[in-house]
Amino acid sequence: MTLQTLEAWLAHCERMHPVSMDLSLERTVRVRQRLGLTFNVPVVTVAGTNGKGSTCAMLESVALAAGWRVGTYQKPELVNFEERCRVGGRPVAASALLPHFEAVDAARGDITLTKFEFTTLAIARLLSLTPLDLVILEVGLGGRYDAVNAIDTDCAVITSIDLDHTEYLGPDRESIGLEKAQIMRRGRPAIVSDPLPPRSLVAHAEAVGADLWLVGRDFSHSGDRQQWSWQGRDRRYNGLAYPSLRGANQLLNASGALAVFEALRERLPVSAQAVRQGLATIELPGRFQIVPGEPTLVLDVAHNPHAVAALALNLDQMGFYPRTHAVFGAMRDKDLAGVIARVAPLIDAWYCTDLPLPRAASAAHLARHIAELRPGAATSTHVDPSTALAAALEAADPADRILVFGSFLTVGGVLRQGLPRLGARHAA
Repeated sequence: MTLQTLEAWLAHCERMHPVSMDLSLERTVRVRQRLGLTFNVPVVTVAGTNGKGSTCAMLESVALAAGWRVGTYQKPELVNFEERCRVGGRPVAASALLPHFEAVDAARGDITLTKFEFTTLAIARLLSLTPLDLVILEVGLGGRYDAVNAIDTDCAVITSIDLDHTEYLGPDRESIGLEKAQIMRRGRPAIVSDPLPPRSLVAHAEAVGADLWLVGRDFSHSGDRQQWSWQGRDRRYNGLAYPSLRGANQLLNASGALAVFEALRERLPVSAQAVRQGLATIELPGRFQIVPGEPTLVLDVAHNPHAVAALALNLDQMGFYPRTHAVFGAMRDKDLAGVIARVAPLIDAWYCTDLPLPRAASAAHLARHIAELRPGAATSTHVDPSTALAAALEAADPADRILVFGSFLTVGGVLRQGLPRLGARHAA
C-alpha cells in the first residue's frame, strides 16, 4: 500500500487492529524479523512510571554535546506525531517517515498490528537506516509486552516505579516493577534510578544475569543549593550545575543518565565538558516548564499521583503567588482522586477541560471529582484546553500563576498555536 501523507498512514494504522491495546510482543517481533531490523550502534531503552522523558532528553543532550549522532524515539507527542522521532535533537520531517510506514505495511503481510506497534516499527526502521552513534528508545507501557521490547537493548534504564496503568501492569509496585524489568538483557547494564526499587525488579535482574546498577549502591549524587556531584563505579563529576530541567526529581534522572554513560564508556565515551554542557542545555517541553509572563504559566504533563506529588512540591518551592489557577484535563482511567488530592491545597480555581480522546474524562466528570474532594472549590468546565486557558487568563491578575497539567493532550492543547506568552487583562 502506498499512501501520500503521514495523516493517511496514521489513520490506516488506527483502523487495522480490532483493539487499540493488545498486550503481546509476538506480532511485533515477527514483523521486525521480516524487516531485518537491527542496530549496529548502542541502543539504550528507558522504562519507568515517571522520569522516562526527562532521562531520554538528558541522554540525548549529553551525547549530542559530546559530538555523537543521536536518534531518539520518545512519546507521546505534545502537538505533532513527528515529535516522537528525533535525529540530532530535531524532529524528523513527516515525509521522511512515509517509506518506513510503507515498508512495515509490506512486511507485515496478514499480521495486524496496533497503531503503537506499527508506528514503533516504522520509527525504529528509520533510525536503523540512519547513520547514528546512539539510539535512545522510550518504552510506552510497562516493558514486557511493549513494542519497544522487541528490540534488544545494550543498556536498560528503569526510572521511578509507581502505580499507573494498574489494569494492565498489576495492582502494586512489585507487579509493575516486574513488568518493567523485562527490558533487561543478560550480561548487559541495567540502570535503576528508583531509590527504593521493588524486590521483584532486583530479583529479575539477578535471574536473567543483567549487570545491575542501583542508585545508592553503584552510583549516587549529592549537592547543595549551588551545585551537585555524581559518583559512579569508577568515575566522578564534581561541581556540576543543576540540570536545566526544573524540579526536585531531576537529579535522580540525571544521576541515572550519567550511569548509562559510565556503563557504555568503552563504546560511547563522553567528556566532563560534554556532561556539563549537555545537562545545561536540555530542552523538553511540558516537564515543569515555566513560561515567564503576566501571569506566570507552568506546563506539566504530570498525570498520576506520584508525578503530581512532585509537581506540587515544585510549585510550592516557586515562591509566593496570590492565586493559582489550574487548567486540568486527564484520562478517566487514572487515579483522579489521588491526582487531585496531591495538588488541590495549592489550587484556588480549577478550569476543567474536555479532551479529544474516548478515554478522556469529561470536564464535568473532573469537576465532580474536585467538588467531592474540595467542597466549595471554584470550578468551571470548558470544551478544550485553549478555551480553558483563555478563561483562566481572563480571571487571573498579573501576579497570579496559571498551571496547565494532566494529560499530554492538555498541555499539547495549549501549545498548538505555539508557546503562549500571557498578558493578563489587568496588566495594561
